[in-house]
Amino acid sequence: MGKHKGKLGKEGREDSRRVRGLACKRRGEMVEAEFLAKVARLEFRVAKPWGETDRYDFVVDAGSGFWRVQVKHTRCRRGEQYCVTLARDGEPYNANEVDFLVVYVEPEDLWYVLPVEMVASRRALGLLPWSRRSKFDRYREAWCLLTCSRKARGWKDVPVLCRGAKLQVRCAACPRGEWRDS
Repeated sequence: MGKHKGKLGKEGREDSRRVRGLACKRRGEMVEAEFLAKVARLEFRVAKPWGETDRYDFVVDAGSGFWRVQVKHTRCRRGEQYCVTLARDGEPYNANEVDFLVVYVEPEDLWYVLPVEMVASRRALGLLPWSRRSKFDRYREAWCLLTCSRKARGWKDVPVLCRGAKLQVRCAACPRGEWRDS
C-alpha cells in the first residue's frame, strides 16, 4: 500500500479495510479456539454465549462458580513490552460486565489471566513477559485464579497457596511456587 497510497480510490481503501478487518476477526477466532483447547486441557467446563453482543467471550466453570471471560490477544510489540487493547468500542471493561480478561501473547505462547479489578478503567496494557519488574507478571499463566472464589484469592488476587495444584501448570501467581496438597 505504501507507494500506491492515494491511487486506490475510496472503494479500494474500503475494500482494504474490510480485508484487514476479516484478517483481524479470523485471528481473534483462532485465539478463541486456542483458549478453548487450553481450558479443555485444564479440565475446566466452558460455554460460549450465542451471538457477539455480550462483553465477554466465554463462561468458564473451574469448580468455584461461573466466570465471565473476555479473551484478548496481541502480537504488537513496542520496545520490550507487548501492547494489548482492553476496550471495546473505546469503552474499558469493568466488573459489571466481565470477571477476567485472558490475554494471549502470541509470539511468546503465553497467557495472562487478569482479574478485571486489576485492569478496570484501562483501555490498553503493556505486558513484559518474563520480567519480574512487571506489575502483571503474577498473572502470567495464573489459571489457578479461576479455581477459587474472589474471597479465597486473597490480597491483591494472589492466593496464599496455589489453588490449582491439580492443573499441572505452574502459575506465576503462586507464592514462591508453593502448591497446596489436596
